Amino acid sequence: MAKIIYCINGPNLNLLGKREPEIYGTGSLADIEKLCQNECAKNNVSLDFSQTNIEGELVDKIQEAGENGSALIINAAAYTHTSVAIYDALKMLSIPIIEVHLSQPAARESFRQKSYIAPLSTGSISGFGAQSYILAVKAAINCMKES
Repeated sequence: MAKIIYCINGPNLNLLGKREPEIYGTGSLADIEKLCQNECAKNNVSLDFSQTNIEGELVDKIQEAGENGSALIINAAAYTHTSVAIYDALKMLSIPIIEVHLSQPAARESFRQKSYIAPLSTGSISGFGAQSYILAVKAAINCMKES
């Protein structure tokens, strides 16, 4: 069976490069997708990369990843700190879950320091900008090799 990494992105990440570049950088989400695609291609792994601003669509994608994926990378953005629905969907997965953030939530506003995703994650990577995603892909690939 083909190895597929799902990379799911939440609200406002479609505005990367325009939205608070001093925090999130000047690259676009499409730039990050290309970086992830290149890393996956080097490792003979497929990538399903998506973004939505809608919480229910994130839940649908998480469920799809659970059925078809070998690992999940998730940047739920603001929903990281608020969504019990995403928590519940992640709780049902048996594949590695890598939480990823461009910025370092622990160094930001206090409301960003609580993650509903972290307790269910295999690991979390944050604070390295777009490089966080490359590190997450590498971590996901390593987890898939171990399982």
